[in-house]
Amino acid sequence: MQNKVKEYRTKLELTQEQLAEKVQVSSRTIISLEKGKYKPSIMLAYRLSLLFDCQIESLFQLKENLEMEEN
Repeated sequence: MQNKVKEYRTKLELTQEQLAEKVQVSSRTIISLEKGKYKPSIMLAYRLSLLFDCQIESLFQLKENLEMEEN
C-alpha cells in the first residue's frame, strides 16, 4: 500500500506530532505510516481524509491498483 500522508501533512505545515494529536494516534504510528510500514485502520484512514479534506482513495492506493493504472 502506498500513501500520500506526508505530502498532505506538509501542505498543511503540520509536524508528525501535531498530525498524530489531531487524529488521536501516537507519533510513532504517523512515522510508520509515512514510511509505508503501517496499514491504517479504516477509522484512522477516515480521520485523515476528514482532516485533509480528501477522499480516502486519494490518500491510499494498493500497489496492485497502481500497476494496473500504468499498464
